[in-house]
Order: sequence, then C-alpha cells, then structure tokens
Amino acid sequence: MNLASGNIVASQRDILGLPVCELDWADAFAFAEEVATMPFGQTVIAFINANNANLMMRDQDYRAVLERQVVFPDGHGVDIASMVFHGRKFPANLNGTDFVPALLTYITRPMRVALIGTRKTTLMRAAENFRQHAPWHEFIPISDGFFDREKSDEIMEQVRDAKVDILLVAMGSPAQEKWIDRHVGPGHARLVLSVGALFDFVAGDVRRAPLGIRRLRLEWLYRLLQEPTRLWRRYILGNPVFLYHVMRYKLSGMVVKRRQDDTAKAGLL
Repeated sequence: MNLASGNIVASQRDILGLPVCELDWADAFAFAEEVATMPFGQTVIAFINANNANLMMRDQDYRAVLERQVVFPDGHGVDIASMVFHGRKFPANLNGTDFVPALLTYITRPMRVALIGTRKTTLMRAAENFRQHAPWHEFIPISDGFFDREKSDEIMEQVRDAKVDILLVAMGSPAQEKWIDRHVGPGHARLVLSVGALFDFVAGDVRRAPLGIRRLRLEWLYRLLQEPTRLWRRYILGNPVFLYHVMRYKLSGMVVKRRQDDTAKAGLL
C-alpha cells in the first residue's frame, strides 16, 4: 500500500486492518506542507494510537472514516503492533501534540489557520499561544467545541469565508474524525487535522510530560499519574484490550495463511 502526493511517496502498514503511513519526521513535514500549499484539493490527517484503535475495533463507522483519511502513527502501542505485524517499529512517533506545532514552525510560507474545538477560553488562549509560537501565520479561532451540531454547516461557512489554508479540529476521538468526514469538504481548507487535546496543551491547561519521559514514549503514564480518575479506564483497561486485539489479529492472519498454504499444497497433489 502506498500514499503519494507530489514528490512524497509513503508506504502504509496494515495495523489492525487500517493503512497507517510510515513516514519519518522530515517526509511527514514535507508531505503536510505540500498538501497545505496546493492551489486546490484537500487532505485530512488523523492520528491512530492504542485508544483510538480500541474505538475503531468496536465502531465500524469510525473505521470507515479513518480509511478515508490519511492516518499517522501515534504512540508506543502502535509501534508494538507494527513490531508484531511487520517486525519493525514506525520510523517516527507522529503524535499530533508534537507534530502540529512543529509543522507550523516548519512551514515558512504564511498560512491562515482556523481552530475549532475545546472550551472557548481555552480556544482563545491556544490561538494566542500559537501566534507567539509561529507569528508569521494567522490563527483564527472559529468556534469552541460545544456548539449545536445542527449548526455545523454554519460553522463551516465561517471557515469558508475566512479562506483558510489549514483547519485544526479538537473534539476528541471519534467525534472529531466523524465530524470532519461529514461536514468538512473541498473549499474549507487544503489541510485538515484532527488534533484531540492539542489546544489544552498549547493553552497550558494540561502539562506535558518532561522531555525525557516523552522520548521514552511514556507520556501516557505521566498523564495517568496526573489524572488517574479520568484516565485510568483508557490506560489500565485500554492497554490490555489493545494488546488482545493485536494478538487476535496476528493469530487470525496466521490461520488464514495456513489455510492458504494447505490449499496450495492440496492443489499440487
């Protein structure tokens, strides 16, 4: 499986039946910049981690949405799955919390960036901090994430009128990916990213783990210790469930291959 855009060609790995891009940081930046600066068309980037994968395994509508988007790998869990299925980790951990701010630094051409999601006060602080982070871009907070969903088309008309290049949507998974799939289309932005809790981090509402912990890909453990009541179910229960899905998918593939081999051998008799 391959994904191509201009000069960038990315192979994709099967992770629980979902094609996931295997790009390093440099190629991921180049790919995102290229689609963001095209004169037409639209690319939607989502991120898959262990929690999102668990959601995908029980929500076929969510899986179908992700299959229509470009998916980047996020976190140690997806690397474990890649090792089990393909014998190697992904070239880079392209989690949205790190990737999006770094991408905005990487793109030197001034962009108009729209923001939708989270609480209003957090949204405004995130927009201001983004302006300080990359002042050559224009950041436009369109709406918090608590608007009446019946008014989604009105929200997107505001995005269209703003003539933005990049749209960031922070509503949490799977809501943000499904909402983008239903309401965001060509003419709204060339590059659209579902960014989860990014605005909370950028606004300073949620603290990032120290850099050393992030390099070890243990930020999930740091966050669990910071917010055990809210996150224990996702990590304490969710991580074993994810590993169960990985092993079940691996074994099912082995069974299918064995049957194919047996059939091939029978045909030679």
